[in-house]
Amino acid sequence: MRGSRRFLIAVLFVGVLTCSDLVSISHAAVSSGADASPTAGEANTGGVIPLVSWPMFHNTPSHLGFNPLETTITKANANRLGIAWQGLMGDIADHSSPAIANGIAYIGSFDGRLYAFNAGGCGQDTCQPLWSGATENDIQSSPAVMNNTVYIGSEDHKLYAFAANGCGKSDCPPLWVGLTNGAVSSSPVATATTVYVGSEDHNFYAFAAGGCGQSTCAPLWMVPTGDRISSSPALVNNVLYFGSWDGKLYAVNAQGCGRQVCTPLWTAQVGSIVLSSPAVSNGVVYIASFNEKNSTDSRLYAFNANGCVQLTCRPLWSAPAGDFVESSPAIANGVVYVGSGDDLLYAFDAKGCGGALSCNFLWRGIAIGAQAALISSPAIANGLVYVGENNGMVEVFDAAGCGQGICLPVTQLRINNEPIVASSPAVVNGTVYVGSADQFGFPRGRLYVYKLVR
Repeated sequence: MRGSRRFLIAVLFVGVLTCSDLVSISHAAVSSGADASPTAGEANTGGVIPLVSWPMFHNTPSHLGFNPLETTITKANANRLGIAWQGLMGDIADHSSPAIANGIAYIGSFDGRLYAFNAGGCGQDTCQPLWSGATENDIQSSPAVMNNTVYIGSEDHKLYAFAANGCGKSDCPPLWVGLTNGAVSSSPVATATTVYVGSEDHNFYAFAAGGCGQSTCAPLWMVPTGDRISSSPALVNNVLYFGSWDGKLYAVNAQGCGRQVCTPLWTAQVGSIVLSSPAVSNGVVYIASFNEKNSTDSRLYAFNANGCVQLTCRPLWSAPAGDFVESSPAIANGVVYVGSGDDLLYAFDAKGCGGALSCNFLWRGIAIGAQAALISSPAIANGLVYVGENNGMVEVFDAAGCGQGICLPVTQLRINNEPIVASSPAVVNGTVYVGSADQFGFPRGRLYVYKLVR
């Protein structure tokens, strides 16, 4: 079983704050971003009918992590969020983040299965999946739904394609699998014609979205890099962006090059290792380094999405982001948010700092009570930022900050009996979905679903 990223999940308890430390929080709303494009969902026959989908990691191909259509959960009522129901899985959802499409919530588990739940629940406190599909090793990849197919990677070196509506049974086989030579912890991004994903065999792959007419398929083309790829690709204007453990950001033509092996359009150095996935907004690519060369510190980088006149590009600006960053940036209303291994959520001005090459944060968020690493990637909806923390909580911050350098959460959503919350939340239709576990439950894997319940 795989362990290449589990060692990076840190549970670091460094201090305690009390509720009396809460500061007043502004109620200014976050407006819709230019790059946001949520997908409309189809009606479901049971449970709550979802109106908006969150069909892949960080919602859209640009990976903004932003839902501009959320109106139910507000800064005024977020403290009323509680667990509405839990979906049962065989093991922890470790990094795999939920996708919501067509009335179904999809998520991968460390037991090697993709699970599909009724997004509206089952009328009980705990719900069995509608169906699940097995792979041959752990799943850390997040599902992507496109054209009635759900795609997900596995540590067994394969990309899987399942029928999004299942197979009429509780245990469903894949439609087809795509072959690589390394673990696939990267989360795919899909178009109507092509599915893109990275592999820990150092290569980035493109597969035909409809398969190849066989049960196992070879890639259409690939791009070699200098090390493992666990970063998930963002896709904007026919260009793919992703990071590699070689410390580089890659920009690749989404149409390939007419050959089996392609080269990038351009690259850029981003520290010594990149686990973070890029987000693209208003012509800028944002990505964080896990750490810098000869240092345990990390930085957030901003690059021109069009590259530069050379094959290797320099950043527009960068900023310190704490001890280490595995979290991926989310963007809304001109602010970039990212979690850090130093137990803090960082907020940066997406425009940088007036042309300077090195910038600073606008504000940072810290938990009430025990603090731990923020491996999870933030989600933004209706003026709130949601992010998992390895203290057994989903922290919910005011996206506008608090007028001070350090801000406390508006509320905290508790996970039962499990500190690791590396999954990234999906926020749609007045509901928050996130994966984790319950160490005292059986089975221990959980999809946690929060709604306004009090």
